[in-house]
Amino acid sequence: MKIAWSISLCAVLCCPVLVAAKNYKGAELRTREAYSYGRFEVRMQAAQREGMLASFFTYHDGGGPWNEIDLEILGRYSDDVQFNTITAGQNSHLRHQAVSFNPHLDFHTYAFEWTPAYVAWFIDGVEAYRQTEAHIAMLVSEQKIMMNVWKPAFTNWVGSWSDDALPAFAYYDWVSYAAYTPGAGDTGTDNNFSRQWKDDFDFWDQTRWEKGTHTFNGNDCDFVPENVVFRDGLMILCLTVPDNLGYDDRNPPVARWARLSGNNVTVRFSEEIAQTVAEQRSNYVIPGVAISAAQLLPDQMSVLLATAGLDSSLTHTLVVMRARDRAATPNTSAARAVSVIKEAPVTFPLQINVGGAQQDDFSADQQWHEQVEYGFQDGSTKSWPADLEIANTDDDAIYRNERGGLVFYRVRVPNGSYRVTLMMAENNFTAAGMRVFDVFAESKMMVDDLDLFQEAGAHVAHVKTLEVVAVTDGILDLHFAAVIKDPVLNGLVIEPATASGIRAPAPAPAPRQFHLAQCFPNPFNGATRIRYELAAAERMQLRVFDLLGNVVFQKDLGVQPAGTREFTWQAVDTSGLPLRSGVYFYSLGGTQGSAAGKLLLVK
Repeated sequence: MKIAWSISLCAVLCCPVLVAAKNYKGAELRTREAYSYGRFEVRMQAAQREGMLASFFTYHDGGGPWNEIDLEILGRYSDDVQFNTITAGQNSHLRHQAVSFNPHLDFHTYAFEWTPAYVAWFIDGVEAYRQTEAHIAMLVSEQKIMMNVWKPAFTNWVGSWSDDALPAFAYYDWVSYAAYTPGAGDTGTDNNFSRQWKDDFDFWDQTRWEKGTHTFNGNDCDFVPENVVFRDGLMILCLTVPDNLGYDDRNPPVARWARLSGNNVTVRFSEEIAQTVAEQRSNYVIPGVAISAAQLLPDQMSVLLATAGLDSSLTHTLVVMRARDRAATPNTSAARAVSVIKEAPVTFPLQINVGGAQQDDFSADQQWHEQVEYGFQDGSTKSWPADLEIANTDDDAIYRNERGGLVFYRVRVPNGSYRVTLMMAENNFTAAGMRVFDVFAESKMMVDDLDLFQEAGAHVAHVKTLEVVAVTDGILDLHFAAVIKDPVLNGLVIEPATASGIRAPAPAPAPRQFHLAQCFPNPFNGATRIRYELAAAERMQLRVFDLLGNVVFQKDLGVQPAGTREFTWQAVDTSGLPLRSGVYFYSLGGTQGSAAGKLLLVK
């Protein structure tokens, strides 16, 4: 459904839609004139509220085939901007672009160039993404320039809504238009565009702009003129309830939830809050627990509380007092109690059947929110028949489920370094160039222009392993961005990285006795990781035997400290020569004891 609604923005017609008044009031500003090829630019700051979005786009509202070019900023994401072109039949060509800043906390300049050969989007003067495919030739109709804020009805796309988020505001500093004049311009790519006008929004120029007074299906709000405000050199679009229209914040911040992580508690508010008050320890009380520090986090909506004496096995309540927002006339909250969500740390390797239910050692897919340890954001699932054979794997069932159009997958993990395995199969397309996408991990591009069919073919298991992903904020973020069509993911495996040069996750308390865990992967091809736990520091030795009891490999691992440890064994003998496929046994031990396990090497 997202495709149909991201097109939206005001997938509206020139005339108002006659429906009953809605519970929320949004805002839209649109040009009176329509424009053809050119460079369209805006300086704006979006609203950081889950369940809504702010936009800058062009739209043809004169009838005929659909023509629209979008830049949408969803309030749920702190490092993502959405680009889209929409053509006849409401066909979307959507891209989620990773950015290195939070688009809701400051102004940034966004632009797109529309020409007969391409549409390209720019962020702060740098080209971020370009479309040149055949659908660009379908963008031929003149389009009006539009901006709006609204609340879509589709939570999978924009996230869950809460009325505590209101009012919400998006700020626009200026908008400009430059016509496409190849070889004779003064701005844009290769100076192929000529500046026509720039509006600094010092006032409402009614010869250029009109305020929206309509709504459309899938939009939970009506656009009303009162929610388009010109003030202090800005055009401000407001999302409100009917009895509090305009740029007028009367509502104090609300503590939405609190969550435990180790000895810290994170509390999330409904809006950005003032730092001086947010970081006063006396404004937070957990009965029976000392709070040693309070730190406002970069999103300006969350506070990290450092605690002492907190028993994670008990249920705790956090009382929050005197939270203050950043309104011109600040609003201060009364005391509010919220239950502290307990953490349930994942065990490694964490294996997820993305798009499907629990399957063998693979956990079920689930949506991300504050109550869970992992989950997806956006996308839709598809399952293939049970008799569909997937080549190059024994996990056919995993590759028969998929989540397409995925934007983020997030996992709560201790800070440290992780090895991430992406499991994918192309079950939809039978030619190269039909689906291409990028994958970012912790805001760093790790997979560029992945074409599953080109690399593996149809119905073939394909694995991409991200060897070292460093996590510093307690959440491992995987960001999927379409180049052509939707990204797709079938399975996900996450485990601590080894020999990464980055501090590993904090170890669990030392075990009471020696324990040898099952190696992973097993069966394996090339290398497997052998994990074990020590109650105290000890010199350890590893030996590997063949079926006849001959020692084929041995290694003194040296003195190992207490805690959980891991050794990666390459399938070679003591002299370094590769071993043949087959069954092997391994023994690991020291003075605390020894244990053995079975290995299956498959080549």
